[in-house]
Amino acid sequence: MMDFRYPIGQFTHEGEVTLAHRQQWIQDVADLPKRAREAVEGLNEEQLSLPYRDGGWMLKQVIHHMADSHMNSVIRFKLALTEDTPTIRPYFEERWAELSDSKDMGVEVSLHLLDALHRRWSALLYALTDEDYAKAFYHPASKETMRLDHCLGLYAWHGKHHVAQITSLRDRLGI
Repeated sequence: MMDFRYPIGQFTHEGEVTLAHRQQWIQDVADLPKRAREAVEGLNEEQLSLPYRDGGWMLKQVIHHMADSHMNSVIRFKLALTEDTPTIRPYFEERWAELSDSKDMGVEVSLHLLDALHRRWSALLYALTDEDYAKAFYHPASKETMRLDHCLGLYAWHGKHHVAQITSLRDRLGI
């Protein structure tokens, strides 16, 4: 039976991150706003308020979460590019998802935010060098030092993961 939390599985990548990996992942980042918009296209407010699984976030919370998460990621990338292995600031994504802007606001504002944010992020990602992608930040919650090339793969997966949560619910409900 499918794990509705992870309809495309969890992110895994072993070994070196190649140029081909990076190019695909940058394309995935660039394509996310369009895929997110398509995932919720035609849904009404009642449908956007459905949880993607029992105990899960509403579809609109998933869209708002992607905007929140990817804003944080862009900032983390920029910190790593401009500082020597900075310690980033973690946040409680589950608490952010419970704030009124995530629970009550329509998705259009976050879809617009994703459009603009991903345009800028993609432009930055295409311009980075191999040396840039080897830069890293320290994540105090996981106690890991994370390289930007690996983070790129993680966020390419992250967008696809959340879009699949929405589209898999639509498929299950026929909406």
